Amino acid sequence: MALDTRTLTHRLAATVTAVTVLLVLAGCGAEVAGSAAVVGGLQAQQATQARRQQAQVMDGLKAGQETGLARAASAAD
Repeated sequence: MALDTRTLTHRLAATVTAVTVLLVLAGCGAEVAGSAAVVGGLQAQQATQARRQQAQVMDGLKAGQETGLARAASAAD
């Protein structure tokens, strides 16, 4: 009977340990997934800012080009 109790105790301990390890790993996975979501959000914000800056630069270049063309046309007159 003692052998059966020990076997049962060892199996129970192994099961509890396995469940604990799985819960810890699941917690780590959730943390990693949360971090990835935060990083993805930050990258989306950076991409939006980069597009805005690109649009501002393009507007500035167009304005400069138009000014240059107007000056050239004025000088030709």
